[in-house]
Amino acid sequence: MDMELLTESLSGSWDSTRSARDALVGQGAAVVGAVLDVLRDEQSPVDWTVSADVLCRIGEPALLPLAHAVASADSPEIERRAGWALARLKVEDPAAYEPLLDHPHPQVRSDALFAFQTRAETAVRFVDRLIPSLGDPEREVRHRAVQAFKAIGTASVPSLRRVRRMPASGPRVRAGALEALAAIAGPEGLDSTDQDAWRRLTAIKLRDEVPDGMHLCGSWYAVPTTDQDAVLEAFDLGSPQPVTLRTGAAAWNQDHHAWDRTHPHAACARVFVSPALHGWTLVFGDASQGTHRVEDADEEGEALPLVVRERCTDLSRRFGSAQWYGMSCGDGWTAWCIAEDGEVVRHYDAEDAEENGDEEPSHPAEAGYLLPHEDGFPEDAFDDVDISDSEAFTTRYNQLKEELKIPDTCYANDIAARLSVDPGALGAHTTTSGRGVLALTACGREHGHPTGALPV
Repeated sequence: MDMELLTESLSGSWDSTRSARDALVGQGAAVVGAVLDVLRDEQSPVDWTVSADVLCRIGEPALLPLAHAVASADSPEIERRAGWALARLKVEDPAAYEPLLDHPHPQVRSDALFAFQTRAETAVRFVDRLIPSLGDPEREVRHRAVQAFKAIGTASVPSLRRVRRMPASGPRVRAGALEALAAIAGPEGLDSTDQDAWRRLTAIKLRDEVPDGMHLCGSWYAVPTTDQDAVLEAFDLGSPQPVTLRTGAAAWNQDHHAWDRTHPHAACARVFVSPALHGWTLVFGDASQGTHRVEDADEEGEALPLVVRERCTDLSRRFGSAQWYGMSCGDGWTAWCIAEDGEVVRHYDAEDAEENGDEEPSHPAEAGYLLPHEDGFPEDAFDDVDISDSEAFTTRYNQLKEELKIPDTCYANDIAARLSVDPGALGAHTTTSGRGVLALTACGREHGHPTGALPV
């Protein structure tokens, strides 16, 4: 096939190349090699999705050529393109992908598993064939295998439980089966034997656990008490299960970033209540009442501060003081609320302050810092610097910051460090007492734990 003519016919917009794509699909296996060459040419004027569409619709004749293209790719981009098409071929029977589960290249194995994942209804009959992939030497392939079983769902549970009782399956496969069971149904998906084993392992880890800094993304409350039962009652939490700090932190992050549409309350079903840290108990996550008040409100920007202020006010009446903190790992958002003796004395939200100004009086804990919405630099500070040159910008920034003695900017964790506990700075120096628990909110007691495996 004339490559110049082929390239010309496929160059253009998605709509303008439709007839050319349809014609190539009609030629089937005869054009796979030529279209694949276009896909692999990173300098080609043809949008890679156009050539990928042709290969996907040709179907099974493109399977082995695409697998070879993934395994022999000269760049991550070519591997990505070929893998994308490989996993999405228009084939009626996923059995076509079965030989690729044993392919020597890990990305090909992962792409084959993705094909089973997206064909969950017809993939049920391949459950036993997919089980060895749970013990694949490559972590990413094992993760994709778990996702495939999650997509297949409860139909695979009997086979996974059987593997858990078969030592001959090997420790890696059995561990993968446990993770898949948790991904399908959460803790409730584990049988009594596995649940007992999880509790024993947690108890062992708790004996000598050393606190570690947490990844801060989401919100948490802090109250000055070691009375965990009182905290559980104050937040209307039930069914507390002892967990390590590592497990609790992972649950908080997993639930906060939940995209599991099969669980309607994945983000508000449970919270992590810490052990006492320097005499403070921290509560990570979203309680049911506050979450749904915000979801039902017309204006989230108005509803969330109200919910937080009410909660902090109530908690401070009970415990003398209470704090709420919020941070985002995706942008610069940060916020805090501080209440004393039944009254909010400071509520700061970086986004609101940026838009509307900060009208509330500052708090002593903020002394010596710039607030996130404040800019301590002169207006013309960077006029002669190319902001696209990160090195030059950073050099100027640091130079002016030192010369003008511009304070550091504070975030929620900085205020928490001064007033209670910074969860991102936990370590061997942190004084702890008691043990942390995962506890169910009202939503969790009705709908159960979110799915997904958690580290111990």
